[in-house]
Amino acid sequence: MIIIGIILLLLGFFLDIPILWTIGLVVLVIGLVLLLLGSMGRAVGGRRHYY
Repeated sequence: MIIIGIILLLLGFFLDIPILWTIGLVVLVIGLVLLLLGSMGRAVGGRRHYY
């Protein structure tokens, strides 16, 4: 999710498409939150580690 978010952010920036920028930012933040929760040992969606 983090990589997809970064790709969408870059595409939105270089192609000047604001909706891609917004979606990329949202996906990136969600991916970082899931990564943080998974690294703290908290089960996210039934998984101990979220990659």
